[in-house]
Amino acid sequence: MSETSSADRPVNPGNRPASADSLEVVPGFAHEKIEGWVPSLATQEELHQALEKAFDYRGDVTITLKDGSKIEGYIFDRRSAPTMVDSRVRLIPRDSNEKVSVAYADIAALVFSGRDTAAGKSWEAWVRKYWEKKSAGEKGIALQPDALE
Repeated sequence: MSETSSADRPVNPGNRPASADSLEVVPGFAHEKIEGWVPSLATQEELHQALEKAFDYRGDVTITLKDGSKIEGYIFDRRSAPTMVDSRVRLIPRDSNEKVSVAYADIAALVFSGRDTAAGKSWEAWVRKYWEKKSAGEKGIALQPDALE
């Protein structure tokens, strides 16, 4: 039995082997820039889609209820059910630590009102900042995460 090193075997048949540098940064999930967006909620499907995006959003949203009241907060959970009355979104209001549950049927409007706390904070941006500091000759550099608000 002959021995072969991993360098002798192609990573992707038909393609050149991938270099360590090309594997260092891989494409990630691209987040939409939806800060400030006011989605149309004309249909149940549009409401479901908007609440799915709100669940993935890393900032606060403002929900206007059909009675005219508003709740601004961070959506941390949503539960789809066969009916709009039974489907619920759960959020932590901006001014409280209580958890509020709102039926989809009670939602009149939705606004992505808060700042997207993770916008522009990709791995690539973090590495780019590091190399900019290093190439400028800075010593003892360490990239720290941004402070949470």
